[in-house]
Amino acid sequence: MGSPIRRALKLTRLDPHDAWLPITESRNGNAYYAAFHTLCSGIGIQALVLPVAFTFLGWSWGIITLTVAFIWQLYTLYLLVHLHESPETGMRYSRYLQLCNATFGEKLAKWFALFPILYLSAGTCITLIIIGAQSCRLFFNTVCGGTCSAHPPTNAEWYLIFTSAAVLLSQLPNLNSIAGLSLVGAVTAIAYCTLIWVISVVEGRMPGVSYNPVKGRTEVIRIFDILNALGIIAFAFRGHNLILEIQATMPSDEKHPSRVPMWKGVKIAYTLVAMCLFPLAIAGYWAYGQMIPVDGGMLTALFAFHGQDTSQFLLGLTSLCVIISSLSSFQIYGMPAFDDMESLYVKKKKEPSPWWLRLIFRALFGYLCFFAAVAIPFLASFAGLIGGITLPVTLAYPCFMWVKVKKPKVYGPNWWLNWSLGLFGMALSGLLIAASLFVIIDNGVEFSFFNPA
Repeated sequence: MGSPIRRALKLTRLDPHDAWLPITESRNGNAYYAAFHTLCSGIGIQALVLPVAFTFLGWSWGIITLTVAFIWQLYTLYLLVHLHESPETGMRYSRYLQLCNATFGEKLAKWFALFPILYLSAGTCITLIIIGAQSCRLFFNTVCGGTCSAHPPTNAEWYLIFTSAAVLLSQLPNLNSIAGLSLVGAVTAIAYCTLIWVISVVEGRMPGVSYNPVKGRTEVIRIFDILNALGIIAFAFRGHNLILEIQATMPSDEKHPSRVPMWKGVKIAYTLVAMCLFPLAIAGYWAYGQMIPVDGGMLTALFAFHGQDTSQFLLGLTSLCVIISSLSSFQIYGMPAFDDMESLYVKKKKEPSPWWLRLIFRALFGYLCFFAAVAIPFLASFAGLIGGITLPVTLAYPCFMWVKVKKPKVYGPNWWLNWSLGLFGMALSGLLIAASLFVIIDNGVEFSFFNPA
């Protein structure tokens, strides 16, 4: 009968449901595709607010915390890559929620994993619409300036323009077919991250810049501010919910398991992620200190402090890179939602979705995200809260799943490591959620419903 992995791979190839769904429809991926997708999903607009966390943590603790978070999430990424194929169960887990169901049971998975995973898909797409539309407006104002006679679109119209472009690109059929888009998104993300921190360093520190950590009115407020800063750093490392889906696009057999090219692609991607995130956080805090804007972070600071003394070409190029990167990231974060919607039809009809239904599903998802973005344009202000809610997906659940599936020696080093990281991650998530809610209530947020800025 062959090995368990061989039997599992044979069953996977013959499963018509997987063969008809966007994530697993094509299995001709490779290490380069994995690197493109991982980089596109692992770096983006969330990195721009990292210097905000440093304003509460200071130099030393800011760098230490960012380094520890990077190593921790890279370790859990390694666990997920090696959990994709399980000889013990004879399965290939092609979706994060599928692995959660198999490990924790469907009831627990729905309670603890479903919401953060759905948010990381739909919520990220909503945030990308907000950031992308704002960048479209910045690009128009930079290129046009005061010389154009054209009447600029309203803020809501910018949201609609960006969403329509994203929906048009979303018609590519499956995850492998957007590898080129992911490459473009990754290149433009690296470009705007680099442009922003280089321009900030070249222009020099702002007059009167201060690096003293922001201290709240009371000791309790100060502690909650620090925890909220940790949530912002946690939010910077999202994308783990897509790793199993990316690995599912690869061929695999007993001699050449998919974890080998996948881990190679991950190492390439996260080397580049580190080369973007650390300079952006450190250089941004050096240039602006406590003056860094909470809303928008480095992108807002660039235009607010250097909009008049920086080349308009560089400012326009930065905005354009943010737009292109956001459009590309929308596709990979939307793919799990497309997969879920089509699976309802596939399981009921026992046939692949027709092209017109696929078009309707993806347009429906895109314009629902548009409606949410217009309705709650202040969503980007909740970076700390979002980081706390989604932290277990990145830092805790993979550790628990490793213990359950791989069954390391009880009370051995590997057992203690994963249980400790998992429990600490869950406790930290609870603290971050409580702290973020406290900070939001204490500082206040302008709830401008249906009034996009």
